[in-house]
Order: sequence, then structure tokens, then C-alpha cells
Amino acid sequence: MTSPAVDLDRVKVGDSLPSLELPPISRLNLALYCGASGDHNPIHVDTDFARAAGMPDVFAHGMLSMAWLARLLTLWVPQPAIRDFSVRFAAITQVGERITCAGRVVELLSKDGERCARVEVATTNQDGQTKLAGEALIALA
Repeated sequence: MTSPAVDLDRVKVGDSLPSLELPPISRLNLALYCGASGDHNPIHVDTDFARAAGMPDVFAHGMLSMAWLARLLTLWVPQPAIRDFSVRFAAITQVGERITCAGRVVELLSKDGERCARVEVATTNQDGQTKLAGEALIALA
């Protein structure tokens, strides 16, 4: 998948990245992510295990949500433009939730002689609850 033609010379504070809306999270999504990531923690795929741990059901891997935010970024700019990317986990993402990934340019700066944009990113569910929040540093040259 290639990034859209973003004119990096015209990026300005306040610009929003095109949002990424995902279908409801399914148990199949979680099982497939277990296989792809190698993270086979049963709390993400075994309902009995999750309930024994005090959870109402299995839930999504935090790193799956981070991967969705990475996809949001790479749909906006080519992967080599990403200089830094970090997140904070805010809430558990439940099976059945519909997640939207969004981002916004919050600062233009120079770092190590390179023109960059600091972008705040987040995942939210259909009720507007933030699940993951973070930021990325994007090279604009």
C-alpha cells in the first residue's frame, strides 16, 4: 500500500491526518494477531482464562492498536519519514468495539537539522473513549 501524495512543504499546525476507521474487533482479529505477533497471551483469546483473571471477556492487544496507529501514519507519509513514534495505553480495547485512528499536527520544528512535524495520534472507540494516545515525529523534507 502506498501513501497518498501529501505535499510535505504545505503541512501546517492544525492539519488533521485522514482518519482510519476499522471494523468491529472480532475474536478472529485477536487470534490472527496472536499468530502474526507471536504474542500468545491467553488473556487475548481464551475467554475462560480472561474471566478467571477478573475480566469480562478477552480484549485486544495494546500493540495491535499501536500497529493501527502506525498504519494511520504510513497512509499519510512514507514509512522512512517517521523519526519517532510512542504511545500510552489509556484503556482496554474490547471485542466488538469499532476503533477510529486519528492524528493532528501540533508543532513544526527543526530536529537535527531536519524540518519535522510533531503529530498527536490516538485511537478511540465508537463512544469517543480514548484507548491509546501518543505522538510521532515526522520528517517533512
